[in-house]
Amino acid sequence: GVSGTSIEKNITLDSAARIELSCRLDHKYSHWKNLQVTWKRGNETIRHISKTENSWSIQLRILDNSSLGSYSCTLKGEEEISAMFHLQVPKIEGKEKPIVSYEGDTAVMICKSFGYTPIAWTWYMTNGSEQIAINDSLLADKYSINRVSANVTHLKILKLTKEDDGVYWCEAAFELGKSRGKLKLKVLSFMVPLKPFLAIVAEAVILVILVFLYEIYSKRKEKCA
Repeated sequence: GVSGTSIEKNITLDSAARIELSCRLDHKYSHWKNLQVTWKRGNETIRHISKTENSWSIQLRILDNSSLGSYSCTLKGEEEISAMFHLQVPKIEGKEKPIVSYEGDTAVMICKSFGYTPIAWTWYMTNGSEQIAINDSLLADKYSINRVSANVTHLKILKLTKEDDGVYWCEAAFELGKSRGKLKLKVLSFMVPLKPFLAIVAEAVILVILVFLYEIYSKRKEKCA
C-alpha cells in the first residue's frame, strides 16, 4: 500500500473455518531493509508469523464469535505501512427509509441475508429502551412471520394502530454469531392526507365569507348614500 496510510478489508464468515491473513509488501518498497512486522488482534500482539519473500501471514482457527474482530499488520521500515482485517458475521439488509402506512392497514417488512443462510430468524420491536421479541404464534391475529426462503424473512403486521409505530429489528443467527437489520415503521392517521385538502377548503370558505361581508357592507354604504 501507500506509506502513512492503512488499508482495510472486510472478511465475512458465517461458520467455523481456518483462514490465513497475509500482508504483502508492494514491489516499490522491496528495497526496504530491516523491516519490523507486528500482527495484532485489537491491542493484543500476535507473535506467530510465517514469512515468505516480502509477505507475512498468520493462520487462524475461527471456532466462535470470540475469534472475530479486527486484526492488523504493521510494517515498519523507512516508513510505516499498515493493513486492517475485519472478521465479521454476514450483514443483514433491512431498509434505510421508513415504511409508511395508515391505521387499519397491513404492513410488510422484509430482511435479507445475501450469500449466507441463517440458522434462524427472530423479529424484535423496540419499546422505549426495551426490545421485545415478536411471537406470531401467540399473537396470530396481529403478526405473521414467514421465512420466504432460507435467506429471506417477512414480518406482516395486521390492523395497524399508532402503537405499532416505531423501530423493528430482524436478527439472523449464524454458527459464529448474530447479525441484525434495522427497519422503521411510520403509522399515519387517515386525517394526515386530508389536512392539506381541509386547509384549502377552510381558506376558500374564509374567502367566500369575506366576499359576502364586503358585498353586504357595500350595499349598506350605497343605501346610506
